[in-house]
Amino acid sequence: MRGEYKVPGGKLVVVDVEADDGRLSRVSLSGDFFLEPDEALEDIVAAVTGMPVTADAVKLGQAISGALDDQVSMIGFTPESVGIAIRRALGKPTSWHDHTFDLIEPVVLDPAMHVALDEVITREVADGSRNPTLRFWDWDSPLVVLGSFQSVRNEVDEEAAARHGIDIVRRISGGGAMFMEPGNCITYSLSVPASLVEGLSFERSYEFLDQWVMGALADVGINARYVPLNDIASEQGKIAGAAQKRLAAGAVLHHVTMAYDIDAQKMTEVLRIGREKLSDKGVKSAAKRVDPMRSQTGMERADILAAFAAHFRSRYDTRDAGYTEAELAAARELVDAKFTTPEWTYRVP
Repeated sequence: MRGEYKVPGGKLVVVDVEADDGRLSRVSLSGDFFLEPDEALEDIVAAVTGMPVTADAVKLGQAISGALDDQVSMIGFTPESVGIAIRRALGKPTSWHDHTFDLIEPVVLDPAMHVALDEVITREVADGSRNPTLRFWDWDSPLVVLGSFQSVRNEVDEEAAARHGIDIVRRISGGGAMFMEPGNCITYSLSVPASLVEGLSFERSYEFLDQWVMGALADVGINARYVPLNDIASEQGKIAGAAQKRLAAGAVLHHVTMAYDIDAQKMTEVLRIGREKLSDKGVKSAAKRVDPMRSQTGMERADILAAFAAHFRSRYDTRDAGYTEAELAAARELVDAKFTTPEWTYRVP
C-alpha cells in the first residue's frame, strides 16, 4: 500500500507499507526531502515497523521523534509528515489531481441561502451526486453568521443588530462569527470528499485545504501564510479565518472568509467580540475600517474573486458549474425548516 504526502511549503514524502496481524510489518520511505545522516532513514523505518495499524499520524510521528537523536536533521519534512503518509497508505486517499472540481462563480443570493447551500452541496459531494465543489459567495443583505457552537448573547448585541437590520444565522461549522454586509468580505466554500484529507488531523487538513489560496493571494500581491489553527495572515496581520465541518457521510466542508472592506464601527456595535478583537489590534477609533484585502491589493472585490477562480482553474481540473433548481429548492427548505428557526439559532443561547 502506498501513501504520499506533500508537506505544505516542504517536500514530498512517499511510503510503501505492508501490514500483518494488525501491525506494520514492512515500511519503505522515500521522497525528495533531505536527511542527515543517511543512516537515520533506517532508524525512521525501524521506529514505525511493528506499530499497530490503528496508530494515528501523531503517535507514529512521536515514535520517530523518540528514535532519533539531536544530531539528525530532517529538512523539508517532519516525523509527523511520515506518519501522515503512512496513514494515507493505510486508508483510501485521493489527491487534488484525482478529481474534477465544479467551480461556481459568485451568485447573488440571500446570505442564509449560502449557509444552507453549504450543507446541501457537501451532502451531494458525500453521496457522489456532485463533483467536489469550490463556490464563491455573493449576497444582497447583511447577516451575522455564527459558528455552530457560539453563544448568541455572548457574541451579538441583538438590539444593535435589529437597529441595523441585520439578521442572525447559525452555520453547521465551528469557528467565529462572520459580519457580512454586501461587498464587505470575500467568502468561498470548498466541499470535498473525505478521501482528500485521509490521514490528516483537523489542524493539518486546514493547512492542506488552504494551500491553493496561498497561491491565489500571491497572484494578487499578498504574501500570506497559514497560522494554526484556522487563520490566514500577511505581514500586516490576519486577513482571513477558516471553518470546517466533517460529515459522517464522507465529505468535508471547508470555508474561508476574508475581510475586504468592513465597517468597523458597525461591526463593533453588532458583535460584542468584535470590540475585544479590535482592542488587541490597537484600533482606537471605531470609525477605522478593516480593509486588508482592499488596501493591500488595491483591487476591486470582483477582480479579486476572478483572480482566485482563475488561479484554481490553472491549478486543478475544473468545470464551470451552477446551482440546480433542486439544490436551490433544498436550500430554501433548509432555510425555512432549520437555519431561520429559533430552535437552531438559539441552540446555544
